[in-house]
Amino acid sequence: MKNESDDILKSQFDFASQVSQANREYWQKEKARIQEERKAIHLGGGPKNIERQHAKNRLTARERIKHLIDPGTVFYELGTYAAYNMYEEWGGAPAAGTICGLGYIEGRLCMIIANDATVKAGSFFPMTAKKVIRAQTIAFKNHLPTIYLVDSAGIFLPLQEDVFPDQDDFGRVFYLNARMSAKGIPQITAIMGMCVAGGAYLPVMTDTVLMTEGSGLFLGGPALVRAAIGQVVSAEELGGATMHAEISGTIDFKEPNDPAALKHIRKLVKQMGHAKQSPIRRIEARDPRYPIGDLYKIMPFNPTQEYDVREIIARLVDNSEFVEYKKDYGQTLVCGYAHIGGYPVGIIANQKRHIRKKGKPPQFGGVIYTESAEKAARFIMDCNQNTIPLLFIHDVNGFMVGMEAEQNGIIKAGAKMVNAVSNSVVPKISLIIGGSYGAGNYAMCGKAYDPNFIYSWPTSKYAVMGGAQAANTLLDLRVRQMERSGKKLSDAEKEELFKTIKETYEEQTDPRYAAARLWVDELILPEETRQRLIVTLEAVSNIPEFETFNPGVIQT
Repeated sequence: MKNESDDILKSQFDFASQVSQANREYWQKEKARIQEERKAIHLGGGPKNIERQHAKNRLTARERIKHLIDPGTVFYELGTYAAYNMYEEWGGAPAAGTICGLGYIEGRLCMIIANDATVKAGSFFPMTAKKVIRAQTIAFKNHLPTIYLVDSAGIFLPLQEDVFPDQDDFGRVFYLNARMSAKGIPQITAIMGMCVAGGAYLPVMTDTVLMTEGSGLFLGGPALVRAAIGQVVSAEELGGATMHAEISGTIDFKEPNDPAALKHIRKLVKQMGHAKQSPIRRIEARDPRYPIGDLYKIMPFNPTQEYDVREIIARLVDNSEFVEYKKDYGQTLVCGYAHIGGYPVGIIANQKRHIRKKGKPPQFGGVIYTESAEKAARFIMDCNQNTIPLLFIHDVNGFMVGMEAEQNGIIKAGAKMVNAVSNSVVPKISLIIGGSYGAGNYAMCGKAYDPNFIYSWPTSKYAVMGGAQAANTLLDLRVRQMERSGKKLSDAEKEELFKTIKETYEEQTDPRYAAARLWVDELILPEETRQRLIVTLEAVSNIPEFETFNPGVIQT
């Protein structure tokens, strides 16, 4: 492979003189803030509820995961910020009351889904169901063995209407259990507390079921049974581990406690056969030639500041080698081939440097022009032809507008790119490092385009348009509405209204807002990105075969 890293890094930034003090201070504060937020989320329902869990001789969800994964390995959490700042009228639901992520068990990469009983007894809020479904969907798409650690009181009844009935609500969990089983994806469940009502179907629809003594598995608990049919029965007689092991035969293994059950799961994973070989060809991994910490110096917190995205790429890819595709054409999108952790990737990244060529009007960084979209569409098709996973790096304002852009066929070119992304059959990973606005989000494989994984940095923004643009548009609409009703606003009142609208809009574009609603799978720091991408590429390399690529009718 040709080494073009010198081309990538020809600017050789003098970081000490060119990076502003403000940028350094921003990243220091943001890192500290993320670390504090994660620490608070990891406490789940708080110290008192953790003590209650321990008093029942049970581990917390995070303690269970720590015991389950291989010693010395990392748990790559997904959806940490799920339900962040939501359900506050009910006392909140940190991490949506369930812990999901990727972990190594006996050297095998698995999806782990664990109810957090310290948060409302592990009951399902609307975002809990969506988070479990997203984790199952990732496992389903990527053929990942899945481990469920169940300790849940079932649906959170005050919000049942938003949990129970719809296509992507609670019932979808069992649908995916069945679909994963049919696809040959191993699923193991350990019941380590309560498993009641409709939730009782989850473990029984998986391949193997373990249960600890003192746990309960029943469609209706003792109180419900007494109210419904007048029968008085103990929890153990109704659905205890001994009953299900000796009488109903519902469970496969009874274990005395959490550590024994977790140890047994490890044995079961060790027995699993080899996954089918992936068509993705891995080579020996090499570290980048430039420190990952440089990302904090390269990536500005100010969205109007220019930077060269090749500098970002050079800190993520093996040996900082990047073979750029059509380098001199459609330069507001950078496309090219690289390896990350030995795994091949085709990278499509928004270029934030403005493109200035003699005799031609400048092209604005972060904007997709006709030739950029056409280049990207062709590159995506090339990667599908060669079975190369795609990595989209977002910092996009959208597609170019105006008479010249329309006459140059921007809609037609954008449709080509969206078509190629939509019909792509190789794994797709999205990394949002800056703005991801409007149709630019779609073309760069936003959540609606079914990426296998999607991550964001703290500098990311997720919206139809930028805050100032949106606030001006919304202000104009509000002022006209008021004037039609006979109220004329002073300049001071307009300024105050603009400020209020802009603050609300910017709160909604914050990456935490997106992560809370699972529009992204995880909010990560730049320094965590390369290792996260390596594990992600390992996950997508579990897929044993891909469909035939057929883009349908491409606009020409």
